[in-house]
Amino acid sequence: MRKSEFAFWAFMVLSVIAAGTTVFNVARSQSANAANAEIYKQLNLFGDVLERVRADYVQEPDDAKLIETAINGMLASLDPHSSYMNAKVFQDMQVQTRGEFGGLGIEVTMENKIVKVVAPIEGTPAEKAGLLSGDLIVELDGEDITGLTLEQAVEKMRGPVNSTINLSVVRKGAKDRLTIKITRDVIRINPVRHRVEKDIGYVRVSTFNEKTYSNLKTALASIKEKAGDTELKGYVIDLRNNPGGLLDQAISVSDAFLEKGAIVLTRGRNKEETQRSNARAGDLTDGKKVVVLINGGSASASEIVAGALQDHKRATIMGTRSFGKGSVQTIIPLGQHGAIRLTTARYYTPSNRSIQAKGITPDIKVEQVLPDELKDQVRAPRGEASLRGHLKASEGEESSGSSAYVPREKEKDTQLNYALSYLRGEIAQNAGDKKATDTKKKDDG
Repeated sequence: MRKSEFAFWAFMVLSVIAAGTTVFNVARSQSANAANAEIYKQLNLFGDVLERVRADYVQEPDDAKLIETAINGMLASLDPHSSYMNAKVFQDMQVQTRGEFGGLGIEVTMENKIVKVVAPIEGTPAEKAGLLSGDLIVELDGEDITGLTLEQAVEKMRGPVNSTINLSVVRKGAKDRLTIKITRDVIRINPVRHRVEKDIGYVRVSTFNEKTYSNLKTALASIKEKAGDTELKGYVIDLRNNPGGLLDQAISVSDAFLEKGAIVLTRGRNKEETQRSNARAGDLTDGKKVVVLINGGSASASEIVAGALQDHKRATIMGTRSFGKGSVQTIIPLGQHGAIRLTTARYYTPSNRSIQAKGITPDIKVEQVLPDELKDQVRAPRGEASLRGHLKASEGEESSGSSAYVPREKEKDTQLNYALSYLRGEIAQNAGDKKATDTKKKDDG
C-alpha cells in the first residue's frame, strides 16, 4: 500500500476518533501536543499492521472490510450502543425512524458478543412467530453469528419481503436451542394505538419515531370523541417493551401532559454541553389522572417520559423497573462512508436523577405473573447494568431491568388491570407494593 493510501486511511480513522470536531489546535498546551503525538504513533502502528495483513495474510483480504471492522472494533470497545454504520445501514436506519422498513420487527442489543432480543415489536412477524424478550439469537439460517457486530447481524436478518429466515435461539429453561421460522415483511410501525376502556382512555406507545407525537395527539382526540358523554376518569399510557427512539419525540410526548417545567437534562463531557428541554403550556388530557406502565423492556425515550412525568408528579408510574439506558447517541454522518453512532451524553430526569444503569423505579410495583409454560423459558431480568462494557452509572449503586413479559390477552394482563382499577378508585390512591401484590393474586385466581 502506498504512503498516500496510508495517509487516507489514517485520516479516516482519526476522523472517527475526533467525531467530526477539529482534531488539533496549534495553540494547545504541551500536554495536549504530547497526547496528539501519541495518537499519531498509534496510527502509524495501525498502518504497519494493515500493511502486514494486506501483504502476508493467507488470502487476499477485502481492504474496505478491514477498515470497517477496525472502526467497528474501536467504537464497540466504548460501550454497547456506539457503532459504525456503513452507507446501507445508515440509510436503513433513516428509513426506520420514519416508521416503515423491511425486516422481522425486533429490537436487539449486543450482550457478550451475542445478539439479544430487547423486545419484539408489536404486531410484527417476530412477535407473531413467538420470539421473546431476552432470547439470544446465535444462528441465522444455520450460520453462526456469534462475534459479528450488531449491525452485521441486523443486516443478515434483513431481506426481501416474503422471504423466510430460520433463527436459532437460546432461551432460558429450554433444554435445546429453538428454531424459529419467520417470514420477512414490510414493517409499518404504527407507534400509537388506543382504545376506550369504559371510562378510561388507553394509549399504547410502542416506539418513538417521527410519527409518535402526531399520532398521540390524534389518539387523545379520538378517545375524547369516543367517550362522548362518559366522564373519563383518566388515561393509561402503556410504555411497556417500548425500546425508545427519537429524543425530540420523547420530549414532545412528555410535553403533551405537562404545563411547565423541565422534561429532560442531557450532560456531555464538558459543562457547556449541558442542555435542558422545557415543557410548554397545554395539557392534552385536561389534567386528568394518568398512569404510565413500564417494565424491563422500557428503555431510553420511554424512560425519559416516565421520569419526567414521575418527577413532576403528573403521573403514577406503575409496573417494574425499566431497562436503564440513560445515554444519548448522536448520529454523525461521514458522507458517502455512512455514519457513526456515538454516545455523547447522559440523560437526567428533571430532579437530576441519572437513568443510566439504574432505570426508572415505579411508584407502585406490580409484577406480571408468568404463565406456567413460560416460567422456565423467560430469561432472568437483565437491563443496561448487565450489558458488558456499559457506561457506568454516574453515582450510586447500579440496578436496572426487570421482566418484560406482557400477555396478549387483556384479562391476563395483571399490570393493566391494576392500573384500570387504580384510576377508577377501586384501589387506594396511596397503595404500595404489598397491595399491588395482593390484588395481583386475586386477579390471577
